[in-house]
Amino acid sequence: MIKLVEGLQWGDEGKGKIVDWLVGKEGYDIVARWQGGANAGHTVWKNGKKFVLHLIPSGILHKDVKCVLGNGMVVNPVALFDEIEELKKKGIKVEGRLFISDRCHVTFDFHLREEKYSEEVKGKDKIDSTLRGIGPTYHDKFGRIGIRMCDFINKKTLVSKLEANLEKKNWMFRFGYGKLRGLEEEIKALLAKDLPPEQAKEKVHELFMGYGKERCLDKEKIIAKYLELSEKIRPFVHDTSVFLNDAIREGENILCEGAQGTLLDVDHGTYPYVTSSNPVAGGACVGLGIGPTKIDQVIGVAKAYTTRVGAGPFPTEQDNQIGEKMREIGEEYGATTGRPRRCGWFDAVAVRHSVTVSGANSLVITKLDVLDEFETLRICTGYVYKGKFIDFPAQIEILEEVKPIYLDLSGWEESTRGIRRIEDLPPRALDYLAKISVLTATKISFVSVGPKESQIAVRFTR
Repeated sequence: MIKLVEGLQWGDEGKGKIVDWLVGKEGYDIVARWQGGANAGHTVWKNGKKFVLHLIPSGILHKDVKCVLGNGMVVNPVALFDEIEELKKKGIKVEGRLFISDRCHVTFDFHLREEKYSEEVKGKDKIDSTLRGIGPTYHDKFGRIGIRMCDFINKKTLVSKLEANLEKKNWMFRFGYGKLRGLEEEIKALLAKDLPPEQAKEKVHELFMGYGKERCLDKEKIIAKYLELSEKIRPFVHDTSVFLNDAIREGENILCEGAQGTLLDVDHGTYPYVTSSNPVAGGACVGLGIGPTKIDQVIGVAKAYTTRVGAGPFPTEQDNQIGEKMREIGEEYGATTGRPRRCGWFDAVAVRHSVTVSGANSLVITKLDVLDEFETLRICTGYVYKGKFIDFPAQIEILEEVKPIYLDLSGWEESTRGIRRIEDLPPRALDYLAKISVLTATKISFVSVGPKESQIAVRFTR
């Protein structure tokens, strides 16, 4: 059996918690992640301890489960070993249980620096990236200059490719991202001094050779650093496509864990305010090296309201006391960056779009308890643009101007956190969930009523 857990909004839907719960309830042998990198942040409570995972799937918290980082991921070795150390401190053994694809690409220090400079030069048009180097790593992957994990564990290949990459990157750091204009201005100022020709030539050469070197990375230090990490990561690296397909033939149960969310998908999300990979369910087959006919179920996860981190259109955003109340009750701050999340009402148009492109046949609603104190609730049921109803548009300029059409509902105004049976949920909470199910044309399977493992998803049978 292979199931897939995918976020249906702009990420942060609680996928990590749902994966953890499913592993404990249904029993899985392998949990595999197919895309993204250390820009993800899955928060899971286990045995009274809070775990924040960035690269490693949530299944690692179950001692008999093996975890896979698929070929569609980009892996920062520094971040990975920081995460492994944090898990060890909390009594979680990783060795022998973590399998990293030899085909996934590696995120280096120069990718983080490249993303920082790239965001700076965009000014007001920046996309509010997490600055984890994810975009530049994928850029190098598709530009066919990236370094894969199979290269990373081969010392000779690693040194050769690092030298080639650092030569390009350091040149770009010195003179790219608008820095060349600064050099031109300094040369003009120097020539304006009317120096003798030979002296001017010497000064210009000196200026050029030294210009921007402080922005460069030290080649020898970088190579030494990653050669050490190469040896350290070698035992974890495998052909994970073979590993997964062998497991499928042997009848093992596999759970695929997505990062980010469908609305951040590079093809189907709010481009360019998206991630650089495919969180959509179809990306799992490419990102893990398994055939589409192997997937048995796609489980879509959505919050009972909507959140978004960073820039980009957000039709149901409540930049007011309502949004602030959602943020404070729901503790809506990024697990990776700590940034406050923008909050708003549940957007059935956006989730319906995600269900369509992902093929989700089961829906999980998380953080229902955050709405316990609201007297009135709203669900966006449609978009109107220039007097006409439209579906979720590709153009962000249109999405920024749509008028959301709301269905208003009375809140239940009582706590749901202690509830463990669907029969005990307040009638108005059941009505709210029923409306979401109808509007998204998807059966709701579970509902989460709190962050901790004791407040695990409640089966929805209505």
